Amino acid sequence: MYLIILAWLYVTLLMALVEAFSTQGTVMGAIITFMLYGALPMSLVAYLMGTPLRRKAQRRTEEASSGQQLMPDSVSEPDAGSHAPGLAKDTAVAAVRKEP
Repeated sequence: MYLIILAWLYVTLLMALVEAFSTQGTVMGAIITFMLYGALPMSLVAYLMGTPLRRKAQRRTEEASSGQQLMPDSVSEPDAGSHAPGLAKDTAVAAVRKEP
């Protein structure tokens, strides 16, 4: 992704240099050429191409924060005995058992 952006910025920089040093060109024309052909379109392309990466990072942080809220430290660690740790007492759903 970054190679394409750098290559296009290089091409537009050379276009701007030619515009600036041309006999009929101006420095203001070179700046406008670089901004309109290079910097603005490539910033839009970089933003759009980075959207999936930002979504993945946001999902990871949401999963990490929701995982910490659901699993308190006392429940995730086993107790001193050989049994598996039980559920926390403040769970929303009660355990289902057969009646004796």
